[in-house]
Amino acid sequence: MKKALMYGAGNVGRGFLGQLFAESGYEVVFVDIVPELVAALNDKGSYRLVLVSNEGAQEIQVRNVRAVDGHDTERVVAELADADLAATAVGASILPRIAPVVAAAIVRRAQATPSRPLNIIICENLKDAASLFRGMLESYVPDPYKAFLAQQVGLVEAVIGRMVPIVPPELQQEDPSLILAEPYKVLPVDRAGFVGPIPDIVGMEPHDRFVAYVDRKLYIHNAGHAVLAYLGYLKGWTYGYEALGDPDIHPWLRRALDESQKALVAHHGLDAAALRAHVDDLLIRFGNRALGDTIYRLARDPLRKLGPTDRLVGAARLALAHDIEPLGLATGIAAGLAFDHPDDLRAAELQRRLVAQGLDAVLQEVCGLEPAGPLASLVKKRYALVRAGRHW
Repeated sequence: MKKALMYGAGNVGRGFLGQLFAESGYEVVFVDIVPELVAALNDKGSYRLVLVSNEGAQEIQVRNVRAVDGHDTERVVAELADADLAATAVGASILPRIAPVVAAAIVRRAQATPSRPLNIIICENLKDAASLFRGMLESYVPDPYKAFLAQQVGLVEAVIGRMVPIVPPELQQEDPSLILAEPYKVLPVDRAGFVGPIPDIVGMEPHDRFVAYVDRKLYIHNAGHAVLAYLGYLKGWTYGYEALGDPDIHPWLRRALDESQKALVAHHGLDAAALRAHVDDLLIRFGNRALGDTIYRLARDPLRKLGPTDRLVGAARLALAHDIEPLGLATGIAAGLAFDHPDDLRAAELQRRLVAQGLDAVLQEVCGLEPAGPLASLVKKRYALVRAGRHW
């Protein structure tokens, strides 16, 4: 049986890639550092994946799996060195920590089977993840093996669209390997990242001009969640699906997504009808009550989410570049600037900076916007309405 090594057995690992690899005929070897999870996967050789929607729940047993403790680097190196395919879903901040281990496995593979390529699908929320990770690996791979890294190791960027909710603590205690997810099962990947034949994986869609799909995820999916969350917070909602049903919020969400959609079509040449269908489907998925996605989770860390190239400001700037007025996106940005949830330290820092430095300074330093520029002017008008209690 073919073997796929999945570095990270969390939401993306078990909740998405593990299912796709298993359904494609691979034995799935997870690498994780949570002892209870590693033990549970090894004890059963399978795990429960429950697909939840407003229509009900479907339980799937994902079989032919086992796990390796990530602290056992020698074992991880051995497993990765002879894997047929690999993927990472450890979090962008953890990539530098696993790079030495992955590099050691690449060296071992180069020594044992120098003509056998290794493709690693990178499922991290990180722009230019493939080139960044390759740079990390190059610093650990000795010179004699750098040619193997360059020619025989494919680093493949992916866009993760499946939404995975938090497993209730009582269920997690009962079964540490249990995972919940929405039914959506599409994995866009960068065709150009592969070395050799592209493996046939259920749900995987290789695309050319992959940057368009990265932008689609950020400026449609992530931007939509952010607008929903920041407007929903102003109205006092707890869950994303509640905000989606609010007659004051829904039109602004639609407007923001329409602006992003038109900008992506103009910039990348994406098919307008297909993108519109994607947006319509996404709005249905946002209404999945079973996911229990909270406003707080979707909104937290506004300092990052209001960054110059991130979901809202980046989408609005792209819209302006194509002569599209980003009024909906600017409204989302203004609401994000007002996000002050007491449990979010980053939100508290944003509010402190607004008081100490003023709106113009925050727009420049956090959002990368010139205070007198067209987008900043639009945001300032919407922010004044928000602060006056006239939501929109």
